[in-house]
Order: sequence, then C-alpha cells, then structure tokens
Amino acid sequence: MLNVGLSGCLCLIYLFQPVFSFYIPGVAPLDFEKGGDVEVKAVKMTSSNTQLPYDYYKLPVHCKPSDGVQYKSENLGEVLRGDRIVNTNFKVEMDTNAPCRVLCKDITLTAEESATVAKHIEEKYFVHLLVDNLPSATKIQNINANDVMYEHGYRLGIYAKESNEAFLNNHLVIRLHYHKESESDTVYRVVGFEVEPKSIDSSRIKSDDETTCTIDGGNNMQKINSEGETKVTMTYEVEWTPSETRWASRWDTYLAMSDVQIHWFSIINSVIVIFFLAGIVAMIIVKTLRRDIARYNQEDSDEGIEETGWKLVHGDVFRPPRAKNFLSALVGSGVQLFMMSFIVIVFAALGMLSPSSRGALITAVCFLYVFMGLIAGYFSGRIYKTIKGTNWRKTAILTATLYPSVVCSICLILNFFIWGKRSSGAVPFSTMLAILLMWLGISFPLVWIGFYFAYRQLPYEHPVRTNQIPKQIPEQQWYMHPVISTLIAGVLPFGAMFIELFFIFTAIWENQYYYLFGFLFLVFIIIIIACSQISIVITYFQLCGEDYHWWWRSFIVSGGSAFYVFAYSIFYFFSKLDITGFVPSLLYFGYTFVICFTFWILTGTIGFIASYTFVSRIYSAVKID
Repeated sequence: MLNVGLSGCLCLIYLFQPVFSFYIPGVAPLDFEKGGDVEVKAVKMTSSNTQLPYDYYKLPVHCKPSDGVQYKSENLGEVLRGDRIVNTNFKVEMDTNAPCRVLCKDITLTAEESATVAKHIEEKYFVHLLVDNLPSATKIQNINANDVMYEHGYRLGIYAKESNEAFLNNHLVIRLHYHKESESDTVYRVVGFEVEPKSIDSSRIKSDDETTCTIDGGNNMQKINSEGETKVTMTYEVEWTPSETRWASRWDTYLAMSDVQIHWFSIINSVIVIFFLAGIVAMIIVKTLRRDIARYNQEDSDEGIEETGWKLVHGDVFRPPRAKNFLSALVGSGVQLFMMSFIVIVFAALGMLSPSSRGALITAVCFLYVFMGLIAGYFSGRIYKTIKGTNWRKTAILTATLYPSVVCSICLILNFFIWGKRSSGAVPFSTMLAILLMWLGISFPLVWIGFYFAYRQLPYEHPVRTNQIPKQIPEQQWYMHPVISTLIAGVLPFGAMFIELFFIFTAIWENQYYYLFGFLFLVFIIIIIACSQISIVITYFQLCGEDYHWWWRSFIVSGGSAFYVFAYSIFYFFSKLDITGFVPSLLYFGYTFVICFTFWILTGTIGFIASYTFVSRIYSAVKID
C-alpha cells in the first residue's frame, strides 16, 4: 500500500513538473499603453552580512516624492519578511527611453549621515525595487563559465577594502523589457526589470533644470566622505527593449539562478541511496519478524519453553510512559505541523504559492497552522486517553501552548534586538497583537474542541494487557544508549535532505528565491519513510533487549536528524556566510534553533506514530495467554 501511494505521489510530481507557464491564482497581468505611467516602487534594503532589512527611505540619498510617501498595505507574510513597499521618485513611461533624469539633486549629507551610508555600503546592502510586481535584478557576466547570472536587487555601492573607501552607486540604468502579442497590438506588458548601478562623481553630472541631466566623461566615482559632509546627486536613465518572453514566463529569469543540473543530480542520487537503504532495512525487519512470530506461535503450543525476545515484555510494552501530558502535547503539535507542512508543500508544488505572490507562502503557513489546531487537539486527546491520562484540561492547554509559546518567546526576544537596530524586519506591535488574537481566538479554541471530543471517545485498543508489577529491565547493549542510538538514527533522514537543506538555507539567509517545491515534496515523502523506518528498527532492537520504555525513545530517536540540521547550520554559518556582529549572529542562531525545534517535533511525531503502529501490529500477530 505504501509503494502504491508513493508511486502515485511520484507520478503527480512528474505530471506537474513540465508545466512552466500558467497564471498564478490571484495574480493577473497588468496592461499598459505606450507612454503610460509605469510605477517604480521600493521594497527594502537587505544584506546577508547583517540579516537586518531596512526601509528604503532610511538613507537620505533616497529622496522622498514631492506628493508624500505612501506605503502599500501588506499581507501578514510581507510584514514578517520585513517588506515595506513604498512609492518612489522615479518617473517611467511605457516604451519611452529617457537618457538621463535627475532623481535627487545636490543632496548634502552630514558627517553622521555620510558615515551611515558608508557603513551600509561596507555591509554589502542591496536595494530592491519593484515594477509591476517584478523585482529588480542585476545582470552579472560569469567570464569563467561563459554564462549570465542575476543578483536580486542592486548593490548600494562599492567598498574598497584596501583603501577603506566607500563609493555610492548614484546612477541607475533601468532596463525594462516589454512584450506585445503582435506588432499591431497596442497592449504592452512588463516582462523584465534589470538595473545596472554606476558610481559617478557628482561633479561630472550637469543639470540645467530639475528633471534632465548630462554626464561628462571620466572615471571619477562618487566617494562617500565618512568623516565629513558629502554632496550627492542621484540620477537614472531608462531603456526599453521588446522581448519574446511572455508574461506568464517572466519569472523564469529569477528562478533560474542556480545550477539546475547539479541540483537534479544531487536530488536523484539522494533519492536512490535513501530508497536503497530503506528497502534493505524493510526487508531485514520483515524477514526477522516473520521468523520471530512463527517461532513464538510455535512455542505457545509447546508448554514449558521460556519466552524470549520482544515477546517477553508483552505485559509491559503498553505501560504508560512518564510525563504523558508532555508526550501527548508534543505528538499533537507534531501532527499539526505535519498537516500544515504537507498542505503548504503540495500547494506550492502546484504553483499556487509562487514567489510572485509576495508573502503568500508565510501567510499560508500561519493560517494553516492555526486552523490545523482542531486535528492537533484530536490526536493529542486520543493518545492521552490511550495512555491513561486523567487531567485532560491541563493537557489540552499544554497542547495549544507548548510549541507556540516556545517559538513566540524566542521570536519576541529577537524582535527586541531588531527593534534596537531600527530595522524594518521588526514585527510591529499591531501585527504581534493580530498573531496573538489568531492564536488565542482561533487555534486555542480549536485545540480545546478537538481534545474534548477525542478524550470522550474510547482509547485505542491494545492487543495485550499490562501487568500490574513492572518487569525489571536488564542491562542494554552500548549502541542502545539513548544518545548513541539518537545520533545513529538521525543520519538517514538527514542524508535524505541535506542537499535540499543547502538551497533552503540559501533562500533564507542569502535573500534568494526558493521555488523547487517539487523537489521538496519528494524529499518530504522520503523523510517520512526514513523516519518511520529508523524509528521502527530502533524500537525493535529495544524490545528485543527487553526494554519496554519505547514511547519517549521512539519520539526522540526519530527527531535525531534535527541535531544534524543544527550542526549543518553551524557549518553553513562559518563556511558560506560573512555575518559579523552580535545581533546578526544572534538572529541567525535564534531562528535556526526555531527551525530545528520545529523539525524535531515534526520528525519525532512521524517516528512515534510509526513505532506505535508497529508495536501494536506485532503483538497482535502472536498468541499470548
């Protein structure tokens, strides 16, 4: 049955994989006429060195429009990402080239403002603009590989480390691409947005009025005097070119920024290895179990033969564990995270949570998590009733608050540090209040309702009775030590995902777009299989060693891959990132801990459910007096 379901999932992936051009639900093309106004908006400034986004108008070199600053209303995902979409002073008309225009003339920066601009340039900040919901990109020619790559946004400036000098990119060449269905068609659609930043000394910029300008020849760049005043003039030019790219395919340029062949090879290699190992493990377990069950059933007909192996603990295997309320709460939270993750990955793989739908992915995650509280409460209540829990109200509250309270506490502490840096990544108080209301007003009641109705039902039926006096557990083998078995068990699931983990970390910490949700869906299925297999194997060996404390062990062991994820995050921090400073480092490891904690609960729940099903099945297959 598992193979049939997995084959069906694989078929779905390959059916949808070739589909590249389709309209994202809720995102419709915007039509322009020749000479019509094309609005240029700003999103934010970002840096992978600091992990602190800032508002576009934080720096005085970005002059504000004369008609005032107008911020676009954002969804929950945009706010949590630190996006602050705002109008700008750029004047762009459809299919109308502009050789040189003045954006801001004769800006005089104080010594303090100059130092701030120079610091942002040194920290490698990028500026992100939008045209028709299409983000700006900078084209880079890779001479060695003889191909073209794109950077998201454009660099604020150039920092010369040898001379400790900062040069501002004060002139932008805005290259826009449009598409028409035919030559006679009067409808234009924006399909490309490139920016080429240049640093030009203000003395070379001549302007007769407030709008147009000319640039003299020379190589002098706009240096920022970090110890005194700096005079800056900001300019831009606009170039329009026709393109054969259709509107539905205009994001292909932004989503093709990595080596796809290496990605395909790595994913396929990981899939083959994991399925090969999982097949071997499953074959060994099935063969061994069949022999055990046949031997145990034969021993029942021969009186006087002493019971051995996992059958010996049949009277204790379903003995309720310690801290049963915490175990039930963790399993309920894990089911909630599993359902949320599965639905989000499926819809994202179908293209409904594309990067073009800005903030839609994070918004979907938040709302789905809240509404999956009903399922979390139900599963937590059934488990708690099965392991003979009595204080159901306390456990229901714990299920609704355990995971959210840990995550929200960490994020709130980190948010204070972000506030202290005056970053746009700080979550506003109104948004925090909205999230709190979603938690207490929707998720909490749903968990309570699900737990209440589940606790009123009959518990899951066990195939054997539990003895009144617990059996003494003999000394275990060294490899069955909880720490060693957890480290061993975490290798297999981590091996299934570490390639994809690199792309996910790159998207999170280096401001890249993550779009390979078809691959992620496949990896998610493999992780489910790997966690289930390894948890069953460890539980089987544990029971064969006459250790019946498998409840917590199955959860912790299956979540062992979270340790490797955190270890990989440390390696990624020192080898791939140039993060410096206390606050950026704190943000990185704080948010990474939240990711690993979430992954531990998710994979632990998968392993627990697999082990519980396995134990129930094997003890129902043998004859026990």
